[in-house]
Amino acid sequence: QVQLVESGGGLVQAGGSLRLSCVGSRRTFSRNAMGWFRQSPGKEREFVAAISAESDSTYIAASVKERFTISRDNGKATVYLQMNRLRPEDTAVYSCAAGDGSTWRGIYGYWGQGTQVTVSA
Repeated sequence: QVQLVESGGGLVQAGGSLRLSCVGSRRTFSRNAMGWFRQSPGKEREFVAAISAESDSTYIAASVKERFTISRDNGKATVYLQMNRLRPEDTAVYSCAAGDGSTWRGIYGYWGQGTQVTVSA
């Protein structure tokens, strides 16, 4: 069973920054791609960012390009989402997920509980 625990969410003013962290199992973390998703009330879940197991390939959604960066530290079994120049429309519950393989273009079947990010105008 893969367990993922997110942290780093909170309330921030527009234009501010937050860094989300997601800690996984040291035993399996380095083998799996990792992704970040977000969902706000009344909206579909959005695939925000992803990174391959070896960090050689990443995906960033167009809606957050140039503002968000994904990275990972396999030694710490942690994936990060650095969010800069936040906007009110970035308000959502952010969840990390583990992919079923090493490439980020896979299926994400293991999920964390999510962390709330609220951006005030």
